[in-house]
Amino acid sequence: MENYFGEEIAARYDDDPMFGDEVVGPTVDFLAELAGGKAALELGIGTGRIAIPLAQRGVHVHGIDLSEAMVARLLNKPGTEEIGVTIGDFAATRVDGTFRLAYLVYNTIMNVTTQAAQVACFENAARHLDRGGYFVVEVGVPDLRRLPPGERYVPFDVSETHAGIDEYDVANQGLISHHYTDRLHSIPFRYVWPAELDLMARIAGLTPYERWSGWDRAPFTSESRKHVSVWQRAGTTA
Repeated sequence: MENYFGEEIAARYDDDPMFGDEVVGPTVDFLAELAGGKAALELGIGTGRIAIPLAQRGVHVHGIDLSEAMVARLLNKPGTEEIGVTIGDFAATRVDGTFRLAYLVYNTIMNVTTQAAQVACFENAARHLDRGGYFVVEVGVPDLRRLPPGERYVPFDVSETHAGIDEYDVANQGLISHHYTDRLHSIPFRYVWPAELDLMARIAGLTPYERWSGWDRAPFTSESRKHVSVWQRAGTTA
């Protein structure tokens, strides 16, 4: 897994609107409920957008992340003394202990750019779960309905300071997200469908638990632009 989140991205990452209370609050409420006061593992912990407020709710959080620049920003923030971090590829890196909850939010599963590595991510999450534990993924639904025949590009954000354009490779389920600000920055992704994620979960020994169109538990429908999906490891939750 290649690290696309170096110092340049880390320096402005916390300016993203996803750091707003109206987004973070419902996310943390949802995850804290599933954790039930027990330990949680964040795959792709980044600068701590979710880990810090979740830890403040009494959940012991450990994170895995490939980006040393992002983690350095996290560890310089107050309230991170009890948060553990391991540098590594979250599709393969193991940490000590098991967890009631593992989670992967904000489209981060698509940073894993092959199907085999996405399956490995599910398997790694499952290995870290207690019996009865939960794995949560938040990810967008591929926006192919907006892609005219023969076209590859879909703009997703256009403002005075930023232009965002997704470039699709439909044959290979590929996606490059282009961001134009003062310069061009492009990150490759592999988009993935809900049914495909369910099969990955099954391969990893996890079963579907619930799926919503957002952290507020609004119903998931054909018009949903993203989903929050939960799978459970077999066994009785302690």
